[in-house]
Amino acid sequence: MTEPHWRVTLDGVVVACRLTPKSASDSIDGVATLSDGMPVLFARVRSAPEDGKANAALCRLIAEELGVAASKARVVSGAKSRVKQVAVTGEPAELLARLERAPPVSRGERTKPGRQHRPR
Repeated sequence: MTEPHWRVTLDGVVVACRLTPKSASDSIDGVATLSDGMPVLFARVRSAPEDGKANAALCRLIAEELGVAASKARVVSGAKSRVKQVAVTGEPAELLARLERAPPVSRGERTKPGRQHRPR
């Protein structure tokens, strides 16, 4: 069984994310496993990775997906990395129910995070 891309805390959950900034749209692409075996939620945002804009957009996107205020989500690690940990404050059971709905990214959909697979 694969490990989840989140962990429960006393006041909510922490979600492991792989962020692609400067994308065409803001979206959550699903759940996948990185090459090191770490499960993550793939996310894209239009904001550039400067002055924390992409991180703020990611927090807004995850908060919206989980049905909480944007102020309830914050980056707790990986602020300058593509792989981040986002803490979301709220009722853990409700947040987990929403997180479990994230679809897996199919193997043929991506070869590397952030790059589209192009058939030959």
